[in-house]
Amino acid sequence: MSWLQKISRHIDALNERVGRAISWLASLMVVVVAWNVFLRLFFHKGSVAMQELEWHLFGPLFLLTAGYTLVHNEHVRVDIFYSRLSARTQAVVDFVGSLFFLIPVCILVIWTSWPFIAASWVVGEVSPDPGGIPARYILKAVIPVGFSLLGLQGVSMAIHSLCRLMGLEGEEVIAEGDTFLGT
Repeated sequence: MSWLQKISRHIDALNERVGRAISWLASLMVVVVAWNVFLRLFFHKGSVAMQELEWHLFGPLFLLTAGYTLVHNEHVRVDIFYSRLSARTQAVVDFVGSLFFLIPVCILVIWTSWPFIAASWVVGEVSPDPGGIPARYILKAVIPVGFSLLGLQGVSMAIHSLCRLMGLEGEEVIAEGDTFLGT
């Protein structure tokens, strides 16, 4: 089982590094939105490129940090039920949820996004709006990357849950002293 735990630790560390590296996009997005609002309110000027830049920053930020969010157990769930479950039952819910819901959905999104992304790359898709941002195909290519990171974290979550069910999981520490599942 130690080789599974080692794989899990590597996945956790990967998502930790990606999440920390991408987190600066949040600050940049705040600056872009504030600047855009300032220009519109005080100078009655807008920019298609600035507006598009907002979601060009938001998309990768959201997609590439989904796995990081799962490492830190910060995804939204119905905690009113989950928090009342025993640790063992929570591990079963996490294991089943990872294997039968999270990972298959990630695979489905990756699989179905390929034709969409390939078509965008083939035509060199750009913004349809005058003054918009070029190279929209690069933004679309982030979809399978983000869902791959999330799916990998689902694998790690399943491994952690299985180890907890088998009584093999101690405190698996990842970067900066944080632990998986908020423990």
